[in-house]
Amino acid sequence: MRLGVDVGSVRIGVARSDPSGLLATPVETVRRGRGDLGRIAEIAVEHEAIEVVVGLPTSLSGRESHAASAARAFAAELAVRLAPTPIRLYDERLTTVTAQQGLRSSGVKAKNQRDVIDQAAAVVLLQAALDFESTTGRPPGRPLEPPGGQPGEEASGGTAR
Repeated sequence: MRLGVDVGSVRIGVARSDPSGLLATPVETVRRGRGDLGRIAEIAVEHEAIEVVVGLPTSLSGRESHAASAARAFAAELAVRLAPTPIRLYDERLTTVTAQQGLRSSGVKAKNQRDVIDQAAAVVLLQAALDFESTTGRPPGRPLEPPGGQPGEEASGGTAR
């Protein structure tokens, strides 16, 4: 089972895959701040995660923004908590927009989306990663070098596309 983590400035959406790695489903929204890493680590243990996919927000041009730096830093801290569970960074362009469109089309009013949008974005992120791996046979995104790895080995993020 894999976890998908959509890191926002206020909330963190968490999704998980089924054991076969074909379908992503929402788990919960974690409030960003004190205790967030601990809660996500608990979720990873609860669901026996073999890998965690963290969204790396990039611009449409492919450049990393301040949000991408924050997501990368969060992923690095999470990697310390979850070692030796691998962390992968996956390009999450448009996941929130796609999630909002999906919620809207399923009848969820905009004012009610706040509680579930982060989980829905995590589902979109994880499903994209699972689909990428299924269609290409390659792992999604880029691995985040485990803590204590060799300098210069950390991948720059994004997708392997």
